[in-house]
Amino acid sequence: MKEKAEVHDIDRSMYDFRYSEDDAFKLKEGLTSDIVEQISKEKNDPQWMADFRQKSLEIYNSMDVPEWGPPIDGLDMDHIVTYVRPKNNKMESDWKDVPEDIKDTFEKLGIPQAERQSLAGVGAQYDSELVYHNVKKEVAEQGVIYSDVESALHGPYGDMIKDHFMKLITPRDHKFAALHGAVWSGGSFVYVPAGVHVSIPLQSYFRLNAAGAGQFEHTLIIVEDGAYLHFIEGCSAPKYNVANLHAGAVELFVGKNATLRYSTIENWSKNMYNLNTKRARVEEGGKIEWISGSFGSHVSYLYPMSVLEGAGARSEFTSVTFAGKGQNLDTGCKVVHNAPDTSSYVNTRSISKDGGISTFRSAVVITPKAVRSKSSVSCQSLMLDDISRSDTIPAMDIRTGQCDVGHEARIGRISDETVFYLMSRGMSEEDARALIVSGFADNVGKELPLEYAVEMNNLIRLEMKGAIG
Repeated sequence: MKEKAEVHDIDRSMYDFRYSEDDAFKLKEGLTSDIVEQISKEKNDPQWMADFRQKSLEIYNSMDVPEWGPPIDGLDMDHIVTYVRPKNNKMESDWKDVPEDIKDTFEKLGIPQAERQSLAGVGAQYDSELVYHNVKKEVAEQGVIYSDVESALHGPYGDMIKDHFMKLITPRDHKFAALHGAVWSGGSFVYVPAGVHVSIPLQSYFRLNAAGAGQFEHTLIIVEDGAYLHFIEGCSAPKYNVANLHAGAVELFVGKNATLRYSTIENWSKNMYNLNTKRARVEEGGKIEWISGSFGSHVSYLYPMSVLEGAGARSEFTSVTFAGKGQNLDTGCKVVHNAPDTSSYVNTRSISKDGGISTFRSAVVITPKAVRSKSSVSCQSLMLDDISRSDTIPAMDIRTGQCDVGHEARIGRISDETVFYLMSRGMSEEDARALIVSGFADNVGKELPLEYAVEMNNLIRLEMKGAIG
């Protein structure tokens, strides 16, 4: 008789490889005014940005750590390195010129292959700096700008960066937004002119290699009236025995009748504190589509926010979260309806096993101006054992009677009756449970851009298989 195989957790070996940091330039641990000033000098900041960093640091020091979410006691900023520059300080546009160890990292993750097959452009960040950036000629000829934020800041788009940078997400929003404003480095800038339809996606991939470091990339995307863009964000890190921190920021500006689809696969290692902030502003008739897969990190605080500022603006949020042993993933989304005839739809699935904790938080705000607006929130949770936990915490702030708002939440476990039924039709218990788990996440998983990177395919498949061990 064939012995039943068990998979106790996701096999992260393909993501846990690492390279020596001997040749990297690192600032000392901690967070001081001198360290922030040194980052400004490394980045050759214009004076307004240098001043902005110092002001953000002042705000950071004046604010308390949030107390309502999962504990982050293991995160000590006195032992986090806020800036790590890889040995290659030059951003390349030709893949063959990237240093071999960095190139090998992204080759293993399938990024160049994905670029060649499916992507209009790729940006690759290693620790605190972008090391590679390229956009296809036919896309650039449409007037689309895709670069790192620093290059845009010092080029002809500098005023546009100044007008938009940390205007949606401000340093006063919360302590880690202020931290980001002080020490941000790297990230992507995308500008899509009015009426331009970018038919194939752009992708940025963020890899944190250094132990005990933080990554603070800033993504700024402006999609003008009537334009379309699909942007994919991926990230991963090897596992260390010390805390790492991710506190990036994503600001998305969606013009009138424009559409932006923003897809994310987050596969941070389980020593990572993921305290990321994402926000979109949508004008009249525009649409933001959030597609999110959260698989890694020790603790996550992640709540993408849509501000529907124009009449008829729309938001769709689709996510799947998988919390395993040692993980406390606090995720969800926020939507502010601030104009008439706006609509939002939230559809989430969360899975927890081996003592993992999954918490879904939603906040829907309907202002007095948002008459005839509609919002629907659906969140479903599946616990695979009796030691895991799943919570749903919805909040709704409705300021007008002329709206339609609904919320549905279901939390459950795999039904023994369903397993028995499938087994009576000839399936093994292992296959029956795998089918149930895969089916549970299917309507979310099928929205993820799995065809664009090998990593994304592997994560979904391995996590679902790991659920039945």
